[in-house]
Amino acid sequence: MAITRLPSAGFSITIRISVTADASAIGRLTTCVGEAGAIVTALDVVDSDPTHVVVDLTCDTADSGHADQVVDALTELDGVDVRKVSDRTFLLHLGGKIEVTPKVALRNRDELSRAYTPGVARVCLAIAENPADARRLTIKRNTVAVVTDGSAVLGLGNIGPAAALPVMEGKAALFKRFGGVDAWPVVLDTQDTDEIVSIVRAIAPAYGGINLEDIAAPRCFEIESRLREALDVPVFHDDQHGTAICVLAALTNALRVVGKRLADVRVVVSGAGAAGTAIMKLLLRQGVGDIIAYDRQGALHRGLPDLNPAWQWLAEHTNKENYSGDLPGALRGADVFIGVSAPNLLTGDDVAGMAKDAIVFALANPDPEVDPREARKHAAVVATGRSDQPNQINNVLAFPGVFRGMLDAHAEEFTEEMAIAAARAIADVVGEEKVNPTVIVPSVFDPRVAPAVAAAVRAAATTPAEPPAADPGPADLPEIAARDAATTQPSTH
Repeated sequence: MAITRLPSAGFSITIRISVTADASAIGRLTTCVGEAGAIVTALDVVDSDPTHVVVDLTCDTADSGHADQVVDALTELDGVDVRKVSDRTFLLHLGGKIEVTPKVALRNRDELSRAYTPGVARVCLAIAENPADARRLTIKRNTVAVVTDGSAVLGLGNIGPAAALPVMEGKAALFKRFGGVDAWPVVLDTQDTDEIVSIVRAIAPAYGGINLEDIAAPRCFEIESRLREALDVPVFHDDQHGTAICVLAALTNALRVVGKRLADVRVVVSGAGAAGTAIMKLLLRQGVGDIIAYDRQGALHRGLPDLNPAWQWLAEHTNKENYSGDLPGALRGADVFIGVSAPNLLTGDDVAGMAKDAIVFALANPDPEVDPREARKHAAVVATGRSDQPNQINNVLAFPGVFRGMLDAHAEEFTEEMAIAAARAIADVVGEEKVNPTVIVPSVFDPRVAPAVAAAVRAAATTPAEPPAADPGPADLPEIAARDAATTQPSTH
């Protein structure tokens, strides 16, 4: 059975099977799954009698169709009865992935009187007199809104707000797990730019930061720009800035591996949407040698008609030789390929045409722009967005620590200086002496990452507010060290 996509934990299934109790039974099951192109990750005996054994066989498959093929192959074995198939991803999402948990006990009338009426009125009046106290006396101190309109969800496109909610829940869970940040999904049933800006402005008083997520380009650029002008809390579009930070961090270490300088390399970027545009702008800010941007219109170059403002800017600031050909042609002689676009655009032969010691970041998920196995035959360093491949470039390396740092600094905006500082912090967690072709970024579970990024962002905050006054008594618990320690607890696109 030919399987071109790689098996993934995202398509993990558990199959309950009754099989005749002979010495070769279990071996026949695992062999069948392997021959079907899946990967067995667990096998547990749940029941048995003198003639049969019941097992739960868990395996990673490539997609839903492949999972069905694996089940069909097992069903065809003699002496096998497939009783139940469970999709482990759907099981994980039952009832949602996050919840609200009170930080205070409400065990008696005394505590209720302080947490709610009548005691709460005094706190309300204090904030009315001095609105800045909201950061000290409410959830605003540590809360982020994860805002989407569902117009560009993962690689799924415009699937709407309700269908986007599982992704936003996951984002909120990542904020808490890795940054100690309380985040909440805000999914909007509108894709009108003015309405989105108006709604986010209206809800902003409850939040210390706004994380825009999965909003289609070019509308996302205007929404971010207008909100940054209107609000006094940081506005961060993770599809842009989070991706750009992680790519710059990974590229910093990849260039260390191959012994090249950013100023000397030519980069080809496939995908000039939110992520690609932010990546290119950050690389330009860092002095990259040259960039060719490629999207549905082809290579963006001067003279290309009907470009939106974002693409027009790229055409004017990249592509020094004004190349106008196809993507494989752009890749010939290039030092770096960064893909944030669509699967299977390139072959191993295309990568072979790149410069010596080439770097390939094929980040389309779940299927990269080029098969990483083929790319590794020709490139010195290969990275993807997949968790089952070396060098996973994942935004979770950036956004929890970035927001942790901005919240701690009481920052009023996100800046390029913060982005560059965060990228350097991520790269330096690996350490120059430890980088190699398969280790250019730290693991997303490395407990050093979020604290390092948070510290770098705090230091880069250009106009941090005055530290909050001490709360009465010992209630001022969320110190930086305590929050950083929370990211080390075991637990996670």
